[in-house]
Amino acid sequence: MERSTWGTRAGFIMAAVGSAVGLGNIWRFPYVAYENGGGAFFIPYLFALLTAGIPILILEFTIGHKYRGSAPLSFFRMSGKKAEWIGWWAVLVSFVISVYYAVIIAWAMRYTIFSFNQAWGEDTQGFLFNDFLQLTVEPGQTGSIVWGVFIPLALVWILTLGILFAGVKKGIEMANRIFIPTLVVIFLIIVIRAVTLDGAMMGLDAFFKPDFDAIMDPQVWVAAYGHIFFSLSVAFAIMITYSSYLPKKSDITNNAFITGFANSGFELLAGIGVFAALGFMAAQVGEPVAEVATAGVGLAFVVFPQIINQFPGFNGFFGVLFFLSLTLAGLTSLMSIVETYVAGISEKFGITRTKAVAFGGGFAALVSILFATQGGLFFLDLADYYINQFGVAALGLVEVIMVVWVLRKADYLKGHANAISDIQLGGWWKISLGVITPIVLGYMMFGLLRINILKQHTDGEGNVIGNYEGYSDLFTLTGGVAVAAGALLIGILLSLGKWHKDHATFEEDK
Repeated sequence: MERSTWGTRAGFIMAAVGSAVGLGNIWRFPYVAYENGGGAFFIPYLFALLTAGIPILILEFTIGHKYRGSAPLSFFRMSGKKAEWIGWWAVLVSFVISVYYAVIIAWAMRYTIFSFNQAWGEDTQGFLFNDFLQLTVEPGQTGSIVWGVFIPLALVWILTLGILFAGVKKGIEMANRIFIPTLVVIFLIIVIRAVTLDGAMMGLDAFFKPDFDAIMDPQVWVAAYGHIFFSLSVAFAIMITYSSYLPKKSDITNNAFITGFANSGFELLAGIGVFAALGFMAAQVGEPVAEVATAGVGLAFVVFPQIINQFPGFNGFFGVLFFLSLTLAGLTSLMSIVETYVAGISEKFGITRTKAVAFGGGFAALVSILFATQGGLFFLDLADYYINQFGVAALGLVEVIMVVWVLRKADYLKGHANAISDIQLGGWWKISLGVITPIVLGYMMFGLLRINILKQHTDGEGNVIGNYEGYSDLFTLTGGVAVAAGALLIGILLSLGKWHKDHATFEEDK
């Protein structure tokens, strides 16, 4: 069975950058940097990029390129059944992320329409939770379907699966060649307008002003590593899958550096745009930037509509641009996430790509309806917390320890990358993967386990509230813990089955 390939190197890089550049670049990075030392945060951020982000990118690019398969197949070809489960675990983590990530894109799509006449009104928070999401049930209850979310969600899945049906070259590559340049142009327009607003410099001062005392705090370094890890789409099975479609002669290391720095460049651009806008907002309401700065859903769907309301002109135009940028950033990431299990299913069971997209993507679309209900936000919040903290972080830790220390494949993979790359890997790469990354991720996991096992979550005022967000034990167990643990257990079960005969054997290049 002939394997799909990218049409050009630029097509692969755009797809990899498209996967890395997602909602987190726009609504998470600016606030993480601001909270952890401002301009000084770029020191641990750059260190984390060079000792964890790019080294793991190189590792995953090399694994995919060398073993020519989806994440489960690549790990199977690397070391048989004792490694295959890691690939399936990553695929299942991606599956969980895809089912709720699609819903957030649907929100952004709907808010693009709302922007034309600022349909959210003056009370943007009330509009989001009461009018749009209809959040009138208790955590753990679903309530009825919210059609205002369901309809754009259906459009998100139709668009994503339509692109995946078209294949790697004619679908994913072609879509990214359109979406990524469009996203960059749109966001440049937003940034140029944002920095010319009254109060913009106050926001940029808050973002860039360095607090060098902060970088003496170990938690700031953990925040830098944590953000780099989640931002670059490593340990999601994505980069292994994407690199498996590269031609035999491809510069692995160069591609990883280009992808890593392109992602960071967009994050910096997002930080400038977001904090210039927040400075404008602070000036309009007569408060310091600290009072209006926030992250995540609150920033995108509560604060930014308030900022758009205050715009001195062309409110609708800039609102459309902002939410369209969120939609495009989300779509380029979603198609890469879904591709991981499309490729895995197709290869494991020997079915066509079309059937794998229909089955895998169709099932994900059905599951995602849960998050389009009245209680959907609570399910989304809990699943996101547990799968990101105990799926992605734990998976990354296990991946590097298995490859470097248990399977002893670091030198072998380094040799493969060096044979086809201009930038040669040396001791820096092995030390980063074998020592620095496991120590930092291990420390992160220890802290997360301590907080969650002892239930030492705190609210905004430092009061201990027990479970994450104060959710009940039953909801936390079924909606969070079971989701994260289920990804691992189902991954192990999938690894027990035999591979289709077309993929069961593999001749390594000599």
